[in-house]
Amino acid sequence: MLKLYNTLSRKKEEFKPLKRTVSLYTCGPTVYGYAHIGNLRTYLFEDILKRILRFNGYKVKHVMNITDVGHLTGDRDMGEDKLEKEGKAKKQSVWELANKYTRAFTDDIKKLNILPPDEMPKATGYIKEQIKFVELLEKKGYTYKTSDGVYFNTSRIKDYGKLARLNIKGLEEGARVEKNPEKKNPTDFALWKFAKKGEKRQMEWKSPWGKHSFPGWHVECSVLSTKFLGQPFDIHAGGVDLIPVHHTNEIAQSEAAYSKPLSNYWLHGEFLVLNEGRMGKSEGNTETLTGLIKRGYNPLVYRYFVLGAHYRAKLNFTFEALDGASRSLENLYHDVALLGVLAKKDKKRSVSKTYEKRFQEAINDDLNMPQALSITYDLIADNKISAGEKRASLFKFDKVLGLNLKIADKLAKPPAKIKKLAEEREALRSNKQFTKADALRDRVEKLGYILEDTPKGPFVWPQKI
Repeated sequence: MLKLYNTLSRKKEEFKPLKRTVSLYTCGPTVYGYAHIGNLRTYLFEDILKRILRFNGYKVKHVMNITDVGHLTGDRDMGEDKLEKEGKAKKQSVWELANKYTRAFTDDIKKLNILPPDEMPKATGYIKEQIKFVELLEKKGYTYKTSDGVYFNTSRIKDYGKLARLNIKGLEEGARVEKNPEKKNPTDFALWKFAKKGEKRQMEWKSPWGKHSFPGWHVECSVLSTKFLGQPFDIHAGGVDLIPVHHTNEIAQSEAAYSKPLSNYWLHGEFLVLNEGRMGKSEGNTETLTGLIKRGYNPLVYRYFVLGAHYRAKLNFTFEALDGASRSLENLYHDVALLGVLAKKDKKRSVSKTYEKRFQEAINDDLNMPQALSITYDLIADNKISAGEKRASLFKFDKVLGLNLKIADKLAKPPAKIKKLAEEREALRSNKQFTKADALRDRVEKLGYILEDTPKGPFVWPQKI
């Protein structure tokens, strides 16, 4: 039984999909800059979710949007459009910038072994659909027009803020919501925005409300999720920062438009933090995946690091912790490759049912990956399980872990020169010429490899992978 923590109900619930193919929508990046590793933690959690759904036998239809317009610097309706601001600062086409950062994002998720979504639509590709959505809300009486845009009237929704459990009466305008004298309610949000007088925007469209206009940030997700998945769909996921504003407003406008729930399950991943402070572009403390790679880290080391904490727990990032993850991943690859040598004549190569059950129970308990990793190491250390069973089980677990464990065998194949030295040393050992054998072993180690003796022959492993 798969149980997921539903932000909407604030409790773990048994997952019951609408159909055998699970419909999953995840909020994608705003492509005005490179994604930082805090952002990427969210996409890793969503990847684990999708892999666990598949492990349980479900097919998954996954949609992730690309926000290339309408996301303002204040995250609500304040400030400049993030992409327009970046375009002005760099004196570049915002269209080119959006494409550049979208390519960088897709490259990052590929390096992290994140399974690609089935659909990755851009907000700018569905402007007509967004206009029709706002027109529908307008016809139903949920909107009003101000000098700077078309707004959604949140007072028309009795349970507005239910996802975040907002204290609507306690919200202070100017503190947690932006000041706007034309808004009827502090929590009202823009569905459609008008370019400021004299403002030269690169991304703007003619709409029923003006010639120079563009969509608000929240509209795209309601439109794209419904277009590709229908409404309601099964799971909507994202970071915890999206709960109080973006996801709250998605729910309000979608339920107002179609009089039914938007999504049945809402899952949110916690922040990556630095000394208890959130990592973010606005905080000026970001680290990118490319930066980690330049420092010499395998991208999958970061994936392993993220697996070590539950997705609903804050994760403190330090390079010391990342170094620890690097050593652990190297050791895991080593163990997988060594098991390959030990299992050469092993007749039993089936998955251990005992450990498979334990692993599935852990991942099905709201994606408990720290527990799943612990079970993985219990398996490796269990002397009652054959090497063949261990290998088969690890490769099955890796369908969820996503650590590319099969690469371990390639790492254990040394260059011809090293292989020849290992064979010569083995011959010397067979002839009881141990002093000469030890000298060859030292020579191999100086060349960057470790020689280990096993009941099935020598095992060669690089000192650094």
